[in-house]
Amino acid sequence: MISSLHYISQQTSGATHLDNVQEACEAGCKWIQLRIKNETEETILSTALAAKEICSKYNATLIVNDHPGIARKAGAHGVHVGKLDMSVAAARALTGERFIIGGTANTLDDILVHVKDGADYVGLGPYRFTTTKEKLSPILGLEGIANIMRALKNMGIHIPVIAIGGILAADIPALMETGIHGIAVSGLITHATNKSQTVSSLTI
Repeated sequence: MISSLHYISQQTSGATHLDNVQEACEAGCKWIQLRIKNETEETILSTALAAKEICSKYNATLIVNDHPGIARKAGAHGVHVGKLDMSVAAARALTGERFIIGGTANTLDDILVHVKDGADYVGLGPYRFTTTKEKLSPILGLEGIANIMRALKNMGIHIPVIAIGGILAADIPALMETGIHGIAVSGLITHATNKSQTVSSLTI
Protein backbone atom coordinates (compact mmCIF):
# COMPACT_ATOMS: atom_id res chain seq x y z
CA MET A 1 0.00 0.00 0.00
CA ILE A 2 1.44 3.37 -1.08
CA SER A 3 1.19 5.99 1.69
CA SER A 4 -0.63 9.26 0.99
CA LEU A 5 2.08 11.26 2.82
CA HIS A 6 5.71 10.94 1.76
CA TYR A 7 8.49 12.70 3.66
CA ILE A 8 11.54 13.52 1.53
CA SER A 9 14.65 13.80 3.69
CA GLN A 10 16.90 16.84 3.61
CA GLN A 11 19.95 18.10 5.45
CA THR A 12 19.63 21.49 7.12
CA SER A 13 22.13 23.78 8.81
CA GLY A 14 21.36 22.34 12.24
CA ALA A 15 20.34 18.77 11.41
CA THR A 16 21.55 15.81 9.33
CA HIS A 17 19.39 13.65 7.06
CA LEU A 18 19.19 11.10 9.88
CA ASP A 19 18.18 13.72 12.45
CA ASN A 20 15.35 14.83 10.19
CA VAL A 21 14.30 11.25 9.36
CA GLN A 22 14.19 10.47 13.08
CA GLU A 23 12.06 13.55 13.80
CA ALA A 24 9.71 12.84 10.90
CA CYS A 25 9.18 9.27 12.13
CA GLU A 26 8.61 10.51 15.68
CA ALA A 27 6.03 12.96 14.30
CA GLY A 28 4.10 10.12 12.68
CA CYS A 29 5.39 9.89 9.11
CA LYS A 30 5.13 6.31 7.82
CA TRP A 31 6.80 6.76 4.43
CA ILE A 32 10.34 8.13 4.25
CA GLN A 33 12.32 8.79 1.08
CA LEU A 34 16.03 9.18 1.75
CA ARG A 35 17.19 11.71 -0.83
CA ILE A 36 20.93 12.39 -0.68
CA LYS A 37 22.64 14.20 -3.54
CA ASN A 38 26.34 14.83 -4.25
CA GLU A 39 27.72 12.25 -1.82
CA THR A 40 29.72 9.05 -2.31
CA GLU A 41 27.93 5.71 -2.55
CA GLU A 42 29.65 4.66 0.69
CA THR A 43 28.20 7.67 2.52
CA ILE A 44 24.73 7.09 1.07
CA LEU A 45 24.83 3.38 1.97
CA SER A 46 25.89 4.00 5.57
CA THR A 47 23.17 6.64 5.93
CA ALA A 48 20.60 4.33 4.34
CA LEU A 49 21.52 1.52 6.76
CA ALA A 50 21.03 3.89 9.71
CA ALA A 51 17.78 5.23 8.22
CA LYS A 52 16.50 1.66 7.87
CA GLU A 53 17.08 1.10 11.60
CA ILE A 54 15.10 4.24 12.42
CA CYS A 55 12.27 3.35 10.04
CA SER A 56 12.06 -0.21 11.37
CA LYS A 57 11.68 1.14 14.91
CA TYR A 58 8.68 3.24 13.83
CA ASN A 59 7.26 0.70 11.34
CA ALA A 60 7.84 3.17 8.50
CA THR A 61 8.53 2.37 4.85
CA LEU A 62 11.99 3.41 3.60
CA ILE A 63 12.53 4.39 -0.03
CA VAL A 64 16.02 5.32 -1.26
CA ASN A 65 16.30 7.94 -3.99
CA ASP A 66 18.30 7.19 -7.18
CA HIS A 67 20.26 4.12 -6.02
CA PRO A 68 18.57 0.70 -6.43
CA GLY A 69 21.73 -1.19 -5.47
CA ILE A 70 22.14 0.80 -2.26
CA ALA A 71 18.43 0.44 -1.50
CA ARG A 72 18.72 -3.33 -1.76
CA LYS A 73 21.93 -3.53 0.30
CA ALA A 74 20.40 -1.36 3.03
CA GLY A 75 17.29 -3.51 3.26
CA ALA A 76 15.05 -0.62 2.17
CA HIS A 77 11.54 -1.30 0.92
CA GLY A 78 12.05 0.42 -2.39
CA VAL A 79 13.72 2.96 -4.65
CA HIS A 80 12.62 6.15 -6.40
CA VAL A 81 14.23 7.06 -9.72
CA GLY A 82 14.34 10.59 -11.11
CA LYS A 83 13.75 11.78 -14.66
CA LEU A 84 17.48 11.95 -15.36
CA ASP A 85 18.31 8.64 -13.64
CA MET A 86 17.77 5.07 -14.83
CA SER A 87 14.34 3.87 -15.95
CA VAL A 88 11.89 2.09 -13.68
CA ALA A 89 12.36 -1.02 -15.83
CA ALA A 90 16.16 -0.95 -15.30
CA ALA A 91 15.68 -0.45 -11.55
CA ARG A 92 13.22 -3.37 -11.49
CA ALA A 93 15.78 -5.59 -13.23
CA LEU A 94 18.25 -4.83 -10.42
CA THR A 95 15.87 -5.16 -7.47
CA GLY A 96 13.22 -7.76 -8.33
CA GLU A 97 9.45 -7.88 -8.30
CA ARG A 98 8.85 -7.35 -4.58
CA PHE A 99 10.63 -3.99 -4.42
CA ILE A 100 8.55 -0.80 -4.45
CA ILE A 101 9.64 1.39 -7.36
CA GLY A 102 8.51 4.95 -7.96
CA GLY A 103 9.46 7.31 -10.74
CA THR A 104 9.49 11.08 -11.15
CA ALA A 105 7.14 12.55 -13.75
CA ASN A 106 6.56 16.04 -15.14
CA THR A 107 4.24 15.15 -18.04
CA LEU A 108 1.52 12.68 -18.97
CA ASP A 109 4.00 10.94 -21.28
CA ASP A 110 6.43 10.49 -18.35
CA ILE A 111 3.68 8.72 -16.39
CA LEU A 112 2.74 6.48 -19.32
CA VAL A 113 6.38 5.35 -19.64
CA HIS A 114 6.53 4.57 -15.91
CA VAL A 115 3.25 2.63 -16.12
CA LYS A 116 4.59 0.60 -19.06
CA ASP A 117 7.80 -0.08 -17.09
CA GLY A 118 5.86 -1.36 -14.07
CA ALA A 119 6.17 1.50 -11.57
CA ASP A 120 4.24 1.14 -8.31
CA TYR A 121 3.64 4.89 -8.07
CA VAL A 122 4.75 8.17 -9.65
CA GLY A 123 5.84 11.46 -8.12
CA LEU A 124 4.30 14.23 -10.22
CA GLY A 125 5.67 17.75 -10.08
CA PRO A 126 6.90 20.26 -9.37
CA TYR A 127 3.67 21.80 -8.09
CA ARG A 128 5.47 25.12 -7.52
CA PHE A 129 9.05 26.35 -7.34
CA THR A 130 11.17 24.62 -4.72
CA THR A 131 14.76 25.18 -3.65
CA THR A 132 15.07 21.54 -2.54
CA LYS A 133 15.62 20.26 -6.07
CA GLU A 134 18.29 21.19 -8.60
CA LYS A 135 17.48 21.14 -12.35
CA LEU A 136 13.81 21.85 -11.76
CA SER A 137 11.34 20.71 -14.45
CA PRO A 138 8.60 23.11 -15.66
CA ILE A 139 6.19 24.12 -12.88
CA LEU A 140 2.82 22.36 -13.19
CA GLY A 141 0.65 24.20 -10.69
CA LEU A 142 -2.83 23.03 -9.75
CA GLU A 143 -4.15 23.28 -13.31
CA GLY A 144 -1.31 21.24 -14.77
CA ILE A 145 -1.75 18.44 -12.24
CA ALA A 146 -5.54 18.50 -12.65
CA ASN A 147 -5.20 18.21 -16.45
CA ILE A 148 -2.85 15.22 -16.17
CA MET A 149 -5.10 13.48 -13.63
CA ARG A 150 -8.12 14.04 -15.90
CA ALA A 151 -6.25 12.52 -18.84
CA LEU A 152 -5.23 9.46 -16.77
CA LYS A 153 -8.83 8.95 -15.68
CA ASN A 154 -10.07 9.18 -19.26
CA MET A 155 -7.47 6.56 -20.26
CA GLY A 156 -8.52 4.26 -17.42
CA ILE A 157 -5.08 4.41 -15.75
CA HIS A 158 -5.16 4.25 -11.97
CA ILE A 159 -1.52 4.33 -10.80
CA PRO A 160 -1.04 6.16 -7.43
CA VAL A 161 0.10 9.72 -8.21
CA ILE A 162 1.98 11.66 -5.52
CA ALA A 163 2.18 15.43 -6.04
CA ILE A 164 5.49 17.03 -5.10
CA GLY A 165 7.26 20.38 -5.14
CA GLY A 166 6.88 23.22 -2.68
CA ILE A 167 3.51 22.05 -1.37
CA LEU A 168 2.04 23.95 1.59
CA ALA A 169 -0.70 22.77 3.95
CA ALA A 170 -3.19 25.19 2.38
CA ASP A 171 -2.61 23.62 -1.06
CA ILE A 172 -3.61 20.10 -0.05
CA PRO A 173 -7.44 20.17 -0.18
CA ALA A 174 -7.52 21.49 -3.78
CA LEU A 175 -4.74 19.10 -4.81
CA MET A 176 -6.58 16.09 -3.41
CA GLU A 177 -9.67 17.10 -5.39
CA THR A 178 -7.72 16.47 -8.61
CA GLY A 179 -7.70 12.74 -7.83
CA ILE A 180 -4.09 12.38 -6.72
CA HIS A 181 -3.25 9.64 -4.23
CA GLY A 182 -1.22 11.87 -1.93
CA ILE A 183 1.59 14.37 -1.51
CA ALA A 184 5.34 14.36 -0.92
CA VAL A 185 6.81 17.11 1.23
CA SER A 186 10.16 18.04 2.69
CA GLY A 187 10.39 21.56 4.11
CA LEU A 188 6.76 21.56 5.29
CA ILE A 189 7.71 18.98 7.93
CA THR A 190 11.45 19.66 8.32
CA HIS A 191 10.90 23.31 9.24
CA ALA A 192 7.71 22.86 11.26
CA THR A 193 7.86 24.14 14.84
CA ASN A 194 5.62 21.30 15.99
CA LYS A 195 6.19 18.41 13.57
CA SER A 196 3.69 16.03 15.20
CA GLN A 197 0.95 18.64 15.02
CA THR A 198 1.83 19.41 11.40
CA VAL A 199 1.74 15.73 10.35
CA SER A 200 -1.56 15.06 12.14
CA SER A 201 -3.16 18.22 10.70
CA LEU A 202 -2.45 17.41 7.06
CA THR A 203 -5.79 16.64 5.43
CA ILE A 204 -5.00 13.83 3.04
